[in-house]
Amino acid sequence: VQLVESGGGLVQAGGSLRLSCAASGSTFSINAMDWYRQAPGKQRELVARITSSGGSTTYANSVKGRFTISRDNAKNTMYLQMNSLKPEDTAVYYCHAEIQIGAFQYSYWGQGTQVTVSS
Repeated sequence: VQLVESGGGLVQAGGSLRLSCAASGSTFSINAMDWYRQAPGKQRELVARITSSGGSTTYANSVKGRFTISRDNAKNTMYLQMNSLKPEDTAVYYCHAEIQIGAFQYSYWGQGTQVTVSS
């Protein structure tokens, strides 16, 4: 199973970006999915989480009201809509998923996508 992020880039403060995370591989089902980010010199932090059905979401206080996490289970894809971006949102954004393969659950990470917000 692979997770591949896309959609990062350079944007001015106040702008928007939409990140995608697509899962592919052998037979599996995806449980909860998350977006994390890591800025230079800082620890990786949880940005947003969405349950398997998409019915419940949680956000870091720093992004509430600006970011929206969603998923399309038919496409095995998760999204992060980021609006009103701030320079402090600059980081590498990572996709994470809890994936069920047979009787076991595994933790998978994407390779990361860079988001840079200029002031």
